[in-house]
Amino acid sequence: MRERWDLNMKTVLLIGVGRFGRHAAMQLTKLGHQVMAVDIDEERVNDIVPYVTGAQIGDSTNETFLRSLGVKNFDLCIVAISGDFQSSLETTSLLKELGAACVIARAERDVQAKFLLRNGADHVVYPEKEMAKWAAVRYTGNHILDYIELDEQHAIFEVNVPETWLGKTVGTLDVRKKFGINILALKRGGISNFSITPDTLLTADTTLLALGELGALRKCFRI
Repeated sequence: MRERWDLNMKTVLLIGVGRFGRHAAMQLTKLGHQVMAVDIDEERVNDIVPYVTGAQIGDSTNETFLRSLGVKNFDLCIVAISGDFQSSLETTSLLKELGAACVIARAERDVQAKFLLRNGADHVVYPEKEMAKWAAVRYTGNHILDYIELDEQHAIFEVNVPETWLGKTVGTLDVRKKFGINILALKRGGISNFSITPDTLLTADTTLLALGELGALRKCFRI
């Protein structure tokens, strides 16, 4: 692998380059991380080669093969195997046995997450479940442009400025007192401005980044 020059750069072992794994690998590379991609399918490995630091064909449930990858040398191991939970479980367990620093495993259901966590996974992600939840919130609200869930009770919404707010200042609206939410930034032309003051004027060519409890956000923006 290339010499590490950025303290924020991570070395990532990504096992399984199906749809989720492929997108994860490409995004990690875009963020400047070094990615070693592994899959048992030769065609998938060949397809991902242009987007990662290195790639190997192999069976991640084979301890000898997994050991040869130098698991301990990676900052992060991601098990993105799809459609074969047994292999995902065995791979997760082997990674921890071989000294992996941090293992993130993909799950499709809660019962899978429980087994993965019991067998060594440090964190579990639900790509389909998380996307479904995001889509349900994003596309059932008339004003929502984006949505980031912070925990079960709090979120950040990107919303159009309500028509009744146009031409008014943040201080005049006082949404913090009325609804218990905070306007974090205004976004115009894809650029966010976090320098919000009570005198900041709300216009039709901007969107809002608002932080608060889900119930308060829904009430404020009538979602």
